[in-house]
Amino acid sequence: MSKQKSKGGFAAMDSAKQSEIASRGGKAAQKRGTGHKWTREEAVEAGRKGGEVAQARGTGNRFDSKSGKAAARKRRRS
Repeated sequence: MSKQKSKGGFAAMDSAKQSEIASRGGKAAQKRGTGHKWTREEAVEAGRKGGEVAQARGTGNRFDSKSGKAAARKRRRS
């Protein structure tokens, strides 16, 4: 019989509280100069890698140009 491990600390907080704490940490790191600022090239590479992993797992989206344009229009409207 296995015991269920309950969440504690940060994991037990609601997502809004977690987000608030993480945001404060990020702002403090930027202020100290120890935070990471992404370059365009780093961001493009990270996005490419994430897309490859998602496709390999079967969780990614494949857009042809028509559906990609439709998705972009939908985002602009909201």
